[in-house]
Amino acid sequence: MGLNEIISEALTLKPQERYQIIENLVLSLNQPNLAIDKLWIEESQKRLQAIKEGKLKTVSYQDVFAS
Repeated sequence: MGLNEIISEALTLKPQERYQIIENLVLSLNQPNLAIDKLWIEESQKRLQAIKEGKLKTVSYQDVFAS
C-alpha cells in the first residue's frame, strides 16, 4: 500500500481514530536516541569535573548575552 492510499484510507476514519494515528506518528518522531543521550551525559560529567578542577573557564550569562 502506497502513501497516497494510506492517507486516503486514514481520511475515512472517525476523527478520534485519525487523532490516535496522528498522536502515535508524532510520538514516534520524538523517540530519544539512547546512544546520543549517553554521550551527552558523559560529556557533561567531563565538563563538570573540569570546572571543579579549575581546568575549564566559565562565562556568565550576562557576559554571553551582553550587547
